[in-house]
Amino acid sequence: MRVVIQRVNSAVVSSSGKVENKIGKGLLILLGIETNDDESDVEWLVSKIVRLRIFDDETGIMNLSVTDVGGAMMIVSQFTLHASTRKGNRPAYIKAARPEQAIPLYELLVKQIKEASKCEVTTGYFGAHMQVSLINDGPVTIIIDSKSRE
Repeated sequence: MRVVIQRVNSAVVSSSGKVENKIGKGLLILLGIETNDDESDVEWLVSKIVRLRIFDDETGIMNLSVTDVGGAMMIVSQFTLHASTRKGNRPAYIKAARPEQAIPLYELLVKQIKEASKCEVTTGYFGAHMQVSLINDGPVTIIIDSKSRE
């Protein structure tokens, strides 16, 4: 699993015909699931995300987690995070998990983040064409890959 985490002042996700989801201060998490991901990747990522200290403390040092600051999280599925551009200029997505594998892992990650953080958690719309708007705070953007454990 690969995530791109952005510290935001606000984020909004919409898709035609769907209710618009939004958060204030917190984390926008773009999540890519690949074919060899499983529940152990979910557990490792959840632990890392809810404890990630990227919010400023009273001295201006990034020393607080989203949970510490009472922030919210928005989790948006994004299979393009596993794009391969090795050959040519058109990305290939062969590493991205198919929906029958990805949806249960996506739903498990959302559920476990809610349980582990007690934060407000909202999502995008799996498999839909979405529009995501955000105000990046910092900017602070972190990329984490469960396979490399970094």
